Formats: sequence, structure tokens, C-alpha cells
Amino acid sequence: MANHTQGIILGTFQQMLNEMPFYKITVSSLVKRCGISPNTFYYHYEDIYDLLEKWLAVWLDQFTPKEDWRINAKALLHTCQENGALVENILNYLSKEQIEQALFSNNDDDIFYLFVKNSAEDMNISEEKKRNIAAFCRYAVIGFFLRFIWNHSSQDVDTVVNDLDIYIRCFVKAALEKESQNI
Repeated sequence: MANHTQGIILGTFQQMLNEMPFYKITVSSLVKRCGISPNTFYYHYEDIYDLLEKWLAVWLDQFTPKEDWRINAKALLHTCQENGALVENILNYLSKEQIEQALFSNNDDDIFYLFVKNSAEDMNISEEKKRNIAAFCRYAVIGFFLRFIWNHSSQDVDTVVNDLDIYIRCFVKAALEKESQNI
């Protein structure tokens, strides 16, 4: 029953995000639309910000890391195009740091770190240097993602991601060559 109720709350929240900016959504209006009591809402979520964080995690979970980062990026950007109002209503509230945390992790499973690590397989390059190169790639993609959203998702997703992939591959190759010469 708890999962069902959470599903109703999350679904209604998403509907509301399609209709209005996040800051206009209140617990009161949400529970009224859901047909639940405020106590039921607070049983599952601390407040509206907790709901946003959990909804965002569930929403982004559909873009689980694949072997090729382009698959994730294309799926995410296509979804953003299809849900323009929802995306704008959320991004207008979130800080840059929250967006970065939601989009990219900074751990050993990070797709960019794995790409750099595999590309540097036969090179004697420190882990710190590999992580720095991966971080640069991660933030370049965040920048492209944000520019794509701020331009109202009007560009062709496949072209944007394929071009970005070329730039990243060229950068990684040049950065690894430079680091391998500095040892």
C-alpha cells in the first residue's frame, strides 16, 4: 500500500510540475489533488523539497549508466525535449550544484572515469590525473546539457551528443598523451 501511495504522490507531483513552477506547488495543493491527508504525505516525505529530491532521483533513475555515455545523454535530452515545461519548472528552482549532483556522480563507476581509465590502459598516468580528466569531461557535458535546456531544447539531440562525443574523445586523447609525456 505504501508503494501505491508513493506512486500516486509522485505521479501527481509530476503532473503539477508540468503545469506550474516548483515554487508554486504546496503540500496542501498536492494532497488535495491526490485525495490524501497531509499526515499521509508527511509519513512518506519530510516536506516538498524532500519530495522533489526523491522524485528527481526516481526520474533520473531511468537513465542508468550504460557502457556508452551517449546512450544516456541522448535518452535524457530526448526526454527533456518531450517534457519541456516540466524541465523548465524544475531547473528554474534548482541550483547549479543540485543539477550537478543529480546528473553526475564522482565515483569509480562514473562513466567518464571509466572511459578515461580504459583509454589510458597502457599508459603510466596517476589516478588523480585520470580523475581530473574525467571531471573535465563531466563538467563539459553538464555545460552542454544546461545550454541545451536554456536554448529550449531546440537543437537536434543526436547531432549535439555526437559532436560532443567527438570533442570529448579528442580532449581525452590529447590530455592522456600530454600526461604520459610529463611522467
